[in-house]
Amino acid sequence: MGGPHGRTLHVAGASAVHRLPAHLKVVALLVFVGAVVATPREAFWAYGLHVLVLLVAIVISTVPFRVLLPRLVIELPFVVFALLMPFVAVGPQTQVGPLALSVPGLWGAWALLAKGTLGALASLLLAATTSPTELVGGLARLRLPRRLVEILAFMIRYLDVVTGELRRMRIARESRGFAGRSLAAWPVIAGSAGALFIRSFERGERVHLAMLSRRYTGDLHLGAGAAASEVIWVRALALPSVTVLVAAVALGMGAWA
Repeated sequence: MGGPHGRTLHVAGASAVHRLPAHLKVVALLVFVGAVVATPREAFWAYGLHVLVLLVAIVISTVPFRVLLPRLVIELPFVVFALLMPFVAVGPQTQVGPLALSVPGLWGAWALLAKGTLGALASLLLAATTSPTELVGGLARLRLPRRLVEILAFMIRYLDVVTGELRRMRIARESRGFAGRSLAAWPVIAGSAGALFIRSFERGERVHLAMLSRRYTGDLHLGAGAAASEVIWVRALALPSVTVLVAAVALGMGAWA
């Protein structure tokens, strides 16, 4: 894998978050997301603390908010679904102006937006502070299935290659006067998609043959990296542990309510 691949998401830096081993950051992300998901949706104060913990991590990482916030556009499908839930969910309804909204739908929309946004923003922070090469090595360190990690490595390695091919095809179409602003342009776009698939498949075949000629045996020999010390583990899990504590308190308060 080359270093430049995946540079779109990664933000170079030398912060404490950047320096953490990749596998610890993955574990920290899973712990944080698990705590957020386990938090009762009625515990508004708990979500405020989760936001505070995530903001502290972002500040420590020195990744600018102007970089992370626009990337939350990946959450747009979930936002649209959440906005529809109060209108389509069944159950008791409440009147909000001229609209009759489902109470369970409102709770579900709130939970989806709160938990989804926190999880998406934490994942974007991981991507911004961890290069693709480090991430693949971290997953190997966590003993994920070797074939799955190698597929991910190939996907990252050749994502820029495929997008570059797509960009060249777009430039070629536009140089011939193609605008693509009407339904009549759909056959051209469909043909371009088919051509891109065929070119990508053929390129994959050539790459595979080249690897076999270099004695590729089906194993990329991905390094797992060195083991992290206990101090590094404590640093990596300090903030996620706060979210676990908050979720536990919220669950306990809900049980006693």
